[in-house]
Amino acid sequence: MNVINNTINRLNSFINEVPERFNQIPADELVFKKSPGKWSKKEILGHLCDSAINNLSRFVRAQFEEQPFELTPYAQDDWVRVNHYNEMNTVELLNYWVIVNKQIVQIITNIPEEKLAGTIVFGDDAFREDKSEKNLLWLIEDYVVHMEYHLKQVF
Repeated sequence: MNVINNTINRLNSFINEVPERFNQIPADELVFKKSPGKWSKKEILGHLCDSAINNLSRFVRAQFEEQPFELTPYAQDDWVRVNHYNEMNTVELLNYWVIVNKQIVQIITNIPEEKLAGTIVFGDDAFREDKSEKNLLWLIEDYVVHMEYHLKQVF
């Protein structure tokens, strides 16, 4: 249970720290793209919203759907493009990110320990090179590691 508690604590720290740090970045820097194929800082935060939405669904469904639970990828670039995060109000974007992640904390805090061991498999050959089976606890930890990676790009 220590691993899940540490993961929840890390996620709560991000929820508390990210909005203040993000708000300190000048508006023109938030929307700047280093090249056409790269995301701006706002788009990175938007991608983290997309990741949160997709993973929230996974964290819920993995608890009651048939095992092993099959993970399928989502079209990340398309989600960012269609959501127009660069044009979104920054306060609303931050609120969206905070609210979805607070719900994720709510969900993962209440997952029964035996469900954390539920088997996860990857359903698309292009999704992951490492095809070994994982479990729900790994998926939750990986969500926070993914978030950390992108937050380092922003800050």
